[in-house]
Amino acid sequence: MVAEQSIPRLVFPVISDVHIAPTGEESIHKYEQALRHLNARAPRQDAFVIVGDLTNNGTIAEYERHMNTLRKHKQGGAELLIAIGNHDYWNDLPAKEAQARFLEMTGMEAMYYHRVIQGYHFIILATEDKPTHGYFSLDQIEWLKRQLEEAAADAPERPIFVFLHQHLKDTVYGSEEWGIQENIGELMAALDPYPQVITFSGHSHYPLNDPRSIHQKRFTSVGTASVSYMEVERGKLQGNLPPGHEKFSQGCLVEVYADKVAIRRLDFAHQREIGEAWVVPVPVTPAAFIYTNERDQEPPRFPANAEAHVEAELAAWDSITIVFDQAQDNELVHSYRITLKDAETGAEVTRYLAYSEFYLYPMPEKLQLILAELDPDRTYSIEVRAMDAFGNMSEQALCTHGRTKTVSTLV
Repeated sequence: MVAEQSIPRLVFPVISDVHIAPTGEESIHKYEQALRHLNARAPRQDAFVIVGDLTNNGTIAEYERHMNTLRKHKQGGAELLIAIGNHDYWNDLPAKEAQARFLEMTGMEAMYYHRVIQGYHFIILATEDKPTHGYFSLDQIEWLKRQLEEAAADAPERPIFVFLHQHLKDTVYGSEEWGIQENIGELMAALDPYPQVITFSGHSHYPLNDPRSIHQKRFTSVGTASVSYMEVERGKLQGNLPPGHEKFSQGCLVEVYADKVAIRRLDFAHQREIGEAWVVPVPVTPAAFIYTNERDQEPPRFPANAEAHVEAELAAWDSITIVFDQAQDNELVHSYRITLKDAETGAEVTRYLAYSEFYLYPMPEKLQLILAELDPDRTYSIEVRAMDAFGNMSEQALCTHGRTKTVSTLV
């Protein structure tokens, strides 16, 4: 007989940033792929949650395509909960008219609302206009305070689930650049007294592979990535939309047990689970928080046989191509710092940052990178150090040398 504790009391997916286009099949295909995978992983769902950006531009055609696809695959017993995203306002309508269209097309009863499902409280918030960083009014925040008080009084030992499109600033991966800014102090003050709160947000499209996609301080915050495509922070050689970003598709599956909440990260593009489930023990207490910014102090390490070399035949007058073995980490090797020095003087010339390409599956065993904007006919010493998601840097470095070509050799 299966123990009662091993059977979830409540199951619901949380996805975001579907970005259904007005024409073409790619966005529909990705959405159907995600919905089928969720149904296969969770044959019984109590709710189905979408935290914004159903559409690319909030048009009627996009909404119709989204909702028709969703109705085709959504389980009949799953209560549908949808939050509006900033892209759902991008239809040149006044905000109130864009909201009316959202309500009519999705069937939601209000822009922000509160439901109880299987004895658990679900609170859905709504950005109230189209700004990228979101707008949550003081009126809505006062409403949230009342709902949280009611939920905590009704079920003090149970988690409270809160859903919104934009991240709460300075919580999960992506929130520093894409988080809510206006009225964020008031919004955080409303949530802070309730450690049992678990928020889910999308918007940034940042991948769930990064362990910072769950964050705990006074409560728990979870990023939900994107069904449509991936984005990452700027400043790395591969760019914020690196090669392979268009093939990306991820989301979450939440299983609630008597003693815990398990949050599973799903890769819809490759039909797999990403790492181990994140687990929040119930009842929730800050003393048990493990997903904090201080959780990882261990730096990455290169394997003993790791090496770096320059592909001499790929050298140009202004660039060098470097190849090196990936480092290893207890959580995730996020990126590399590559330092170039003048080989004759030892003076530092430039630095580069590059992703480990942790967002690809499978993650490459070696990286090949072009180091550009260099001087011609110059020899550089090159040092590569690995960094994890929490900024810990490897003590050891991979070292090599490379030389750019002279301009005359290219004529």
